[in-house]
Amino acid sequence: MTTLINKFISLEQGSSLLLELKRLLMTRLQAIVLPTVGVACFLIIWSLAANAIDTSLGKFPGPKAVGTQIVNLYQEHVAEREKEAAFYQRQEVRNAKRLAKDPSYQPKIRAYTGKETFIDQIGTSLVTVLSGFIVAAIIAIPLGIAVGLSKALNTAINPIIQIFKPVSPLAWLPLVTMVVSAVYVSPEPLLAKSFVNSMITVTLCCIWPMVINTSVGVAAINQDWVNVSRVLRLPSLVHVQKIVLPASIPAIFTGMRLSLGIAWMVLIAAEMLAQNPGLGKFVWDEFQNGSSQSLSRIMTAVFVIGFIGFLLDRGMLQLQRILSWDKDSAKR
Repeated sequence: MTTLINKFISLEQGSSLLLELKRLLMTRLQAIVLPTVGVACFLIIWSLAANAIDTSLGKFPGPKAVGTQIVNLYQEHVAEREKEAAFYQRQEVRNAKRLAKDPSYQPKIRAYTGKETFIDQIGTSLVTVLSGFIVAAIIAIPLGIAVGLSKALNTAINPIIQIFKPVSPLAWLPLVTMVVSAVYVSPEPLLAKSFVNSMITVTLCCIWPMVINTSVGVAAINQDWVNVSRVLRLPSLVHVQKIVLPASIPAIFTGMRLSLGIAWMVLIAAEMLAQNPGLGKFVWDEFQNGSSQSLSRIMTAVFVIGFIGFLLDRGMLQLQRILSWDKDSAKR
């Protein structure tokens, strides 16, 4: 009898294991197949729609045209780097000859002034958006903590937040440009004014979601934890470090993810107007160029902008998974 019971239990366990394996396999297949089907449908619809749309510059670019431009833009980048390397090599050869004739000669190396490639402009945009985002975080997170801890401060600042939160970057940029032009005066500036204009505009537009989410997260801290802090008579800074920050990390990261997405969207518009040499300027220059390849190059930039925005969000989510105690808040 015991043997029969043990066999039955073994069969049940084996059946449960098979069901679990089947469930995991189906989940993995869905995670692969469904996105693939979605992307394939999108590409088909896009290709059909592109063939049906005629513009003043020709057919609207489809997937094939974008793929061609990705290769072309990379080849242009490689060619430009080869020109840069050859430029510095010529200077080194010239300086070596001068030194051979005149040992007292002081070699001079001029900086390469060739045009920025598409990949260079991607790097410029990333540096600009991350700089503006970091400045916003330095301001917004402490302010959000203070607002969340003090009802009086919340009441005082909330109207200001609600007024400036919906302001478009297109409204901020002229004001920022005028202020930077008046204040940032230097014959040899460390940073280009176009970069400073774009960075400050990004900061102004992405600071508010971080303030709001941080303050909400701080205000919603479990009251039992606050009571423990009071019983232990923790100093204010220790209370913030040991209780407030760990408890509000999920809300803080939610605000940071929202702000980073807004920052990336704002940056493209800011670069178009400020002429900061990033992706926004690339799109604007191609639009002004009006060549037969302009549309496909702009469409390529659109996909690159979207893909980088996706990677930035995934990177912030991964950072949240590492730092947050609430792993459920960092699933998506």
